[in-house]
Amino acid sequence: MIKYWDVCSDMRSNFMRFFSKDKLLKYMMIYSMVIFLMVVMVLPLVTLFTTAFKNQADEYVGIQNILSYLSSEATKYSLKNTISVSLWTTVITVILAFLYAYGLTRTNIKAKGIFKYIALLPLFAPTMLYGIALIYLFGNKGLVTMYLGIDIGLYGFKGIVISEILYAFPQVFLILYISLKTVDFRLYEAAETLGVSNIKKFFYITLPNIKYSIISSAFVSFTLSFTDFGAPKVVGGSYNVLATDIFKQVVGQQNINMGAVVGIILLIPALLYFVVDRFSENKRKDGAVNAKSVDYKIRNNRLRDRSMTLYCSLISLFFLALIFMIVYVSLVKIWPYDLSITFSNYTFNNSTGDGLTAYTNSLKMSLITAFIGTIISFSNAYIIEKFKELKLLRTVGYLISIVPLAVPGLVIGLSYIFFFNSPNNPFNSIYGTMAILVLANVFHFYSVPFITSMTAMKKLDKEFEDVSESLSLQFYKTLFKVTIPMSITALLEIFMYYFTNSMVTISALVFLYSPELKLATISMINLDDAGNTSSSAALGVLIIITNIIVRCLYEILSKKLVNERTNKKETQVLIKTVEA
Repeated sequence: MIKYWDVCSDMRSNFMRFFSKDKLLKYMMIYSMVIFLMVVMVLPLVTLFTTAFKNQADEYVGIQNILSYLSSEATKYSLKNTISVSLWTTVITVILAFLYAYGLTRTNIKAKGIFKYIALLPLFAPTMLYGIALIYLFGNKGLVTMYLGIDIGLYGFKGIVISEILYAFPQVFLILYISLKTVDFRLYEAAETLGVSNIKKFFYITLPNIKYSIISSAFVSFTLSFTDFGAPKVVGGSYNVLATDIFKQVVGQQNINMGAVVGIILLIPALLYFVVDRFSENKRKDGAVNAKSVDYKIRNNRLRDRSMTLYCSLISLFFLALIFMIVYVSLVKIWPYDLSITFSNYTFNNSTGDGLTAYTNSLKMSLITAFIGTIISFSNAYIIEKFKELKLLRTVGYLISIVPLAVPGLVIGLSYIFFFNSPNNPFNSIYGTMAILVLANVFHFYSVPFITSMTAMKKLDKEFEDVSESLSLQFYKTLFKVTIPMSITALLEIFMYYFTNSMVTISALVFLYSPELKLATISMINLDDAGNTSSSAALGVLIIITNIIVRCLYEILSKKLVNERTNKKETQVLIKTVEA
């Protein structure tokens, strides 16, 4: 009888341990995470694919839509143009960005910090803004065309390629910059000992060690230019590409089924990039720096340094010229007839004057996206990395979380139309509201913050969770008292990433905004189409200034937190020394 009660008591205690509040909360969080990711990311994409196999009467027609679209001469023309633009953009961008990154990492040029920040300036502006700046420099009434008599034939292929180079350059540069900066110098020392020339060291050490980064950066450039909508819309003219085809099919012809077909086509290079990037990431890890690695030591070479200083200066001056041109155009009264300076363009008092309201909407949307996106991406990363329960579901959550890397913004916008606009969808009420814009942005930019959060947590000692578990402390106490305070820099970086990208994006939102809820980037296109280019540029300037301010605040807060953490550690070491 005593044994029977002992067994029952053990079963009861095990049952209570298994279904403790802490564990129940973990189970609820894991299930909630997977359900949220399924609703926000997976189901809209599934709806996109099913729509591509239906006609406008909502009847399944198999691959008839795909065959019909691909057999069209206009489609062949657009596809050829898109591939041509993407290939030229990739080749030129990788070469230019590699030389720029090489100059900042392998030479003794001055003002490297300034050169680096100038290279990142295009990240703070919408893509169509580069097109506007190029029009006022090289267009029919541009400064270079009118005063120097040089007509480069901007509208069409050349204009799109130049705009896409500006768009892709910062991201390609960052990949190559980090890769060149982390190569182990011991390889070069060994080569010098063997009397290997600098040219051979470049081809046998430098390039082989960063080959996967070059491949990854090439796919980044190709995918960005393949799926971009802003630049072709502004400077494309009659030169059709797939991204503008989607807009014409959905908005112009109301043929959403064909729009879904084009969306699937746009997914192909992004999926290829996703596969290649995962493969390259594993290879980069195999050759990653370790504790024995030595930082690259730059040798003196006056000719090399002067050449790279000139090159980096020319690239930087071109970027600054574009920014200056945008600001100048935003202040000109009537280009090119009345070049007097005025701030009237910033009042947006014209027939399409919704600029300030649109800017306020963008600001509000970006702040909400940054706040919610930071919480969601960090929380999901914490659940996947730190919890031990329901391993299969957590693995599913991880796989879904890296899917957005392979989904272009236009495809997200289309999939959200098909999914959330359905009257049978219980979430239909959010269509046309701020909520769907925020969700689309969270989906669009989710993977990078998620991976950043995972990386930050992997750096934290697992003993924090082990000690908490042994002391029977609730996991959320460790989360709020240890994990979040030690990851605050990463959280700020994630917030800034979401905010900056939400301010400049257009592709994911061009199909989702409502007439009562216009955004700054959408209004920029409408103003440009209406001939109010100066007001469009003024909106772009507001976006750039806002993003620069946020970036500066981020840098100040990050440095302050790092200094406080350093001072705290030094104080603790001093106290221990005194006690000893």
